[in-house]
Amino acid sequence: MNLPNKITIARACMIPVFLVFFLVPGIAGGKYIAGIIFIVASLSDALDGYLARKNNLVTNFGKFADPLADKLLVSAALICFVELGLVPAWIIIVIISREFIISGFRLVASDNGVVIAASYLAKFKTTAQMVMAILLIFHVDNTAYHVLEQVFIYLSLVLTVVSLIDYMYKNRKVLSDKKA
Repeated sequence: MNLPNKITIARACMIPVFLVFFLVPGIAGGKYIAGIIFIVASLSDALDGYLARKNNLVTNFGKFADPLADKLLVSAALICFVELGLVPAWIIIVIISREFIISGFRLVASDNGVVIAASYLAKFKTTAQMVMAILLIFHVDNTAYHVLEQVFIYLSLVLTVVSLIDYMYKNRKVLSDKKA
């Protein structure tokens, strides 16, 4: 159990704590604490990946657990936004569905000996989703802030769909019955 894997596990453990502070009413400063937890958890994703690559600590556990922890963190926040009426359910369904599709696609690719790395488009998508989530967690009652939230909600949606199409197109041979 190396340091990057411990950071990944810590990120996964932050999810229920985030949920308590974000969803349980009456906790003084709850949404601010939840926001800080989400930001720390999001930054820990970059940290564990950096440490794993820099120190040659990439493991099979990390390859599995890191993206899973990320998807769980983001999905938990997205589902909360529906619960709180901040984002329409259909948008969240599209975003989460894309994650399931890409995960399945990567499994098929892996069975064919193909590794599908995250594209720059997917990294922009992830960044947009993280910014959207942070804005929605803090959710300031201000017209300009609401406009900014909406911009990031729809930017996240567009990048989600475009990155899905990009993955599918660039790796379409993976779904072929013929070996590449």
